[in-house]
Amino acid sequence: MSGGGNRTALITGASRGIGLGIANRLAQLGYSLTITARDAERLGVVERDLRAAGAAEVVSIAGDMADEADIAEVTSVHAERFGAMTALIINAGVGTAGAIGDFPLRRFDKTLAVNLRAPFQLIQQSLPMLRAGAATDPGRGAKIVALASITGVYAEQGLAAYGATKAALISLVATLNAEESGNGVCATTISPAFVNTDMSAWTHEQVPPGAMLEVDDVVEMVDALLRLSSRAVVPNLVMARAGTDGYRA
Repeated sequence: MSGGGNRTALITGASRGIGLGIANRLAQLGYSLTITARDAERLGVVERDLRAAGAAEVVSIAGDMADEADIAEVTSVHAERFGAMTALIINAGVGTAGAIGDFPLRRFDKTLAVNLRAPFQLIQQSLPMLRAGAATDPGRGAKIVALASITGVYAEQGLAAYGATKAALISLVATLNAEESGNGVCATTISPAFVNTDMSAWTHEQVPPGAMLEVDDVVEMVDALLRLSSRAVVPNLVMARAGTDGYRA
């Protein structure tokens, strides 16, 4: 992937952490970007930085991935501005911990909305654009990359709600490949252990930042996936932390 050319990407949760890292990489490659996150002020700063980093064009839309109307606006704006879509990066998510026995159902509903319903809606509304993107470059196709979690693959105590939504996301992406990879739209979930971001700060006493994956580790995986031909399907990538048995966050 020597440059962005006419490549376009929509990135959720793009204002910090993994989403920001991916946005920076795609900007450096010359992509045109639609970025979204909840903090409008922060998003405006990121938009300017991405332009300076080399993005062909940047459109920012503040929105909450728990809000159906906000998701519809994001995909609609991308369609109006760019028409086609080369990559959909689903990064926004809710991290939440608690035992099944006393986990608040209201918090479960929010986790389900952001981690599963939002990706489903984003994919559904982006598919026409992704098919169009794949048609313009049949050899490369169009890609969906969704951030899941190692807890969606291997169960971990206290992370039932989070892990269950990520397991469902992995299943959703696998089914999408069965339906759409023949149209040139291939999807991958990345399922990392703890990554050193703000979202993982709550567990620093148990897992110090120096023992976590780096944001750039995930960014490199996304970059590699976007380089694959349309003939290659990678349903799920598990990224474990060094020094562990590979089955824990």
